[in-house]
Amino acid sequence: MLTGKRILVTGGSSGLGKAMAALFIERGAQVLITGRDESKLAKVAEELKCSYVTADVSSDDDISRTFDWIDSNWKGLDVLINNAGIGSFSELDGLNRADFREVFEVNVYGAAMMAKEAVKRFKSEKIQGDIVNIASTASLKGFAKGSVYSASKFALRAMTQAWQAELRPFDIRVIQVNPSEVPTAFNSPERTERALQDKKLTPVEIAHTVLSTLEMDRRGFIPEVSVFATNPF
Repeated sequence: MLTGKRILVTGGSSGLGKAMAALFIERGAQVLITGRDESKLAKVAEELKCSYVTADVSSDDDISRTFDWIDSNWKGLDVLINNAGIGSFSELDGLNRADFREVFEVNVYGAAMMAKEAVKRFKSEKIQGDIVNIASTASLKGFAKGSVYSASKFALRAMTQAWQAELRPFDIRVIQVNPSEVPTAFNSPERTERALQDKKLTPVEIAHTVLSTLEMDRRGFIPEVSVFATNPF
């Protein structure tokens, strides 16, 4: 059901993004991945046989370049996967404004500006498009040292619900996926993949979850789904 679909995956060079891109391509989709590390993106794009644009979702110029590529090469878009995300974890007495700004620029403002550009194209081309926001179980419940990160994911959840209410009359589906802990390169200073753990989730579980939401008949949609490891202890 994804054959020929044009899918943009932000944060697509590793972890969840790479796993989703690989599965979408396997199902016949055209995939564009974005990220900040050009050498890593190029390597993954060659491996997956997909396209890439080096772009940071916190930069409006980079977002414009991404959609310029889409307009020039695809003439439209079917699916946006808002996967790019960063974190900052500190106790309350160690918080500062800069950490909030940095995380919100990516996790909230970046996701919103990407969705804005996608929806402009969905509407102008009368496409029954999909937006999938990769959030976190941190969007459901706060945790110690999670003031910044959890607040950003709560904000993403609020935006997801607002977009659902706004876009359903246009047959545009907005879906939120909440993974619990998945060992990836997330929040790794070197952006290197962490080793998978026997009882933790892997990116593959999340990729299959997203695939299932996209392949559902368009008369219905899954507003939100959370994925936990069965027994992580």
